[in-house]
Amino acid sequence: MSTAPSIILTRLDVQRLERLIDSLDDSLPGVIALQSELDRAETLVGHDEVPADVVTMNSRVHCREESSGKDYHLTLVYPQDADADKGKISILAPVGSALLGLQAGQHIDWPAPGGKTLKLKLLEVEFQPKDGGACTF
Repeated sequence: MSTAPSIILTRLDVQRLERLIDSLDDSLPGVIALQSELDRAETLVGHDEVPADVVTMNSRVHCREESSGKDYHLTLVYPQDADADKGKISILAPVGSALLGLQAGQHIDWPAPGGKTLKLKLLEVEFQPKDGGACTF
């Protein structure tokens, strides 16, 4: 397995996500993985300082699974807004927490069902809300 890439997070996203984690049971899938991602952030910036090619909450991204060449257009959302049929992926999903803070051009390992690991490349951040987007918890 490859080393996880460095990530940039906004202070606003970290505050909101820590509040989300505090409101959830630690045994829920994804909570530990999300906390781990927050803990490993190397750079924290204001929401008005984040580079346009960094994945923040409510960002829409274009990524590619490298072995199949399949493209995905995903929006990273809070759990209550998740809708896989519309490409809205929860921050608590393995790919959701893995995408947070990535910059275009970086790769992540995506844990897939059945214990398989897929390699995703972030091609583009198609949309990034400058205020972190809505948060209703």
